[in-house]
Amino acid sequence: MLDDFFVRALLAGIGLTLVTGPAGCFVVWRRLAYFGETIAHSALLGVALAILIDLNLAVGIFATASVVVLTMLYLERRDTLPTDTLLGLLAHGGLALGLVILSFFSDMRIDLQALLFGDILAVSRVDLAVIWLGGVAALGVLWWIWRPLLAMTVSADLATVAGLRPERARLAFGLLVAAAIAVSIKIVGVLLIVALLVIPAATVRRFASSPEKMAVGAILAGIAAVAGGLFASAEFDTPSGPSIVVTALALFAVTRLRRPRSIINRIQ
Repeated sequence: MLDDFFVRALLAGIGLTLVTGPAGCFVVWRRLAYFGETIAHSALLGVALAILIDLNLAVGIFATASVVVLTMLYLERRDTLPTDTLLGLLAHGGLALGLVILSFFSDMRIDLQALLFGDILAVSRVDLAVIWLGGVAALGVLWWIWRPLLAMTVSADLATVAGLRPERARLAFGLLVAAAIAVSIKIVGVLLIVALLVIPAATVRRFASSPEKMAVGAILAGIAAVAGGLFASAEFDTPSGPSIVVTALALFAVTRLRRPRSIINRIQ
């Protein structure tokens, strides 16, 4: 018989993969892993500001990550620096500023390890409700922007000519990733969320014959990683968040040993 906290952890992880699976497909297709890393690093700054103004951590992280997304999109249009350079500035600047601000709260006990690596076993019923309600809302947003995002992935110019408003879809996708990261901090932490976005999608990419099938496959791969990681953590007494990511990595390694049956050719 499984304990209640273990069941909550399992359900929380499954709820998270409903978002990270499809969103991770676009991260892989459009080579946005560093973009996700930048948003994740800004989470520590969001934590620091939330503590400073006595705000809910998830709200503070989402607000800060949203500002980072908007800043990134603005600088890409206005600045002549390469995108990866801008991402590096925002990622490491936000991370460093967050750590500096947190250092001033010497009278408070802040579990940095939980923030960095998560603690999925501590998920409460309220957290579970937020994750699943937010996941359903996020899937609705993804369904709304799915077509323009796909078109922009193939050709941004063609998407613009077709009147699909790819920039609006890109902004919505950035905010969606920010929301996923804000919710997932308690589950896998700042440093591991990008792995949960990237690895399941990369695992199934070689075997998917359409974007939609790849999105579904990424969700299933994420669920397998969450379940396998949690049971491995219980069996070997290892940290739950890293165990989930290691399991996802093991699944990826296994799929690389097999020849793909079909490949998505139009999205590279």
